Amino acid sequence: MPNPRSAALTAVFLVMTMLSPQGVAGAAESDTLESLRQAASKARDELEKATKQMKSREKDLAASQVKLRTTLKDLAVAEAELNKIREPLARLANTSYQSSGAVGSMSIFGNGDPREALRSTADVTLLARSQQALVDRADDLQEKRKRLAATAQELQSRNAVEQTRLQQDVDGLKDKSAQLTKQLNTKLDKLEVSKLKRLQLKCDEGLADEAKDFPNGLIPAKYLCALPQKGHKLRADAALGFYKLNAAYKRRFGREMCVTDAYRSLSEQHSVYASRPGFAAVPGTSNHGKGQALDLCGGIQTSGSVQFNWLEANAEKYGWFHPAWAYSNPFEPWHWEYGTETEY
Repeated sequence: MPNPRSAALTAVFLVMTMLSPQGVAGAAESDTLESLRQAASKARDELEKATKQMKSREKDLAASQVKLRTTLKDLAVAEAELNKIREPLARLANTSYQSSGAVGSMSIFGNGDPREALRSTADVTLLARSQQALVDRADDLQEKRKRLAATAQELQSRNAVEQTRLQQDVDGLKDKSAQLTKQLNTKLDKLEVSKLKRLQLKCDEGLADEAKDFPNGLIPAKYLCALPQKGHKLRADAALGFYKLNAAYKRRFGREMCVTDAYRSLSEQHSVYASRPGFAAVPGTSNHGKGQALDLCGGIQTSGSVQFNWLEANAEKYGWFHPAWAYSNPFEPWHWEYGTETEY
């Protein structure tokens, strides 16, 4: 770990570098890094947009298929009713033709009793008229079925093509995002960029507002930024503020801040609550679940210590504060939050 003297010499060297002709190259490299960061962020946004479009298409297709199935079910019922009508009609017509004394309209040309013929004809006519409305309705439904089937087939074909294209776009954007991220990391390695600068470049503050829309403890990983302390993350704006606070702390004490807890998922909140009943916040209400709270150690956990007093005097410069409740109810000198008291 570099001592304060070597750190000071490094700072002087960097200033001299920026003032020298090579400083122009340094500025150009900085621009390149920023361009890469912006390109990677844009690729991520395009990927997310394309993924949402694909899900929307899938939802539309599913809705159409449900509608089609419902319509076809109704058609099946109507066809079943029609089949019930066709059988007695066919039987009656067959009887009319095969009767030894022709009845109905055929008796006009035969030797049957005219009165029976007229009665049978009237029966056939009445039966036909009483069922005609249902027959017509069934015919209409059959035509509608043909149209729906054709529409469904067209819809399914078009959606299949569009989904294939969209999936190709998504895959292409994934590759592009991965390539840009790889380029950024390679460039960072080549320039031997500090860990702080590396974290800052990878942490997009613009994601902070979107992170606020998610429930406590259910913030997706993409909205959280890693801290220098391995295994800990915070919401983007809180993380960026912490990077600066942590750097200032390191300049003062020669080491990074000690962190025991940062963002806490809902499942982690349940675990903590189970192990510390009566002390831990009810799951789903913890400030840690918002990605805006830290539990600190390394001396800060002791009220009145040099580290605690320094943090009290300097934390607000970087957006961090020790909440009023943590001074007494319950007493938690190790707990610090980002933003303002009114946010909680």
